[in-house]
Amino acid sequence: MNNAESSTAASGLAWFKSSYSGAEGGDCVEVAAATAVVHVRDSKAKAGRVLTVSREAWAGLIELASSEQRV
Repeated sequence: MNNAESSTAASGLAWFKSSYSGAEGGDCVEVAAATAVVHVRDSKAKAGRVLTVSREAWAGLIELASSEQRV
């Protein structure tokens, strides 16, 4: 995991925000999938730092979050 990457290095990516964020934005994150990693940033601080995780780690997080919703 690399949390020191600047958003400049990930600026050419297509960023997506959750449809659950609504029109107001709120406290959301945006994600951009690259070939081997997934980049995550604060939607309110687009010029801030970018968290980079492996695709496997991201898939594990999504799996965990979706299983928690079903409980």
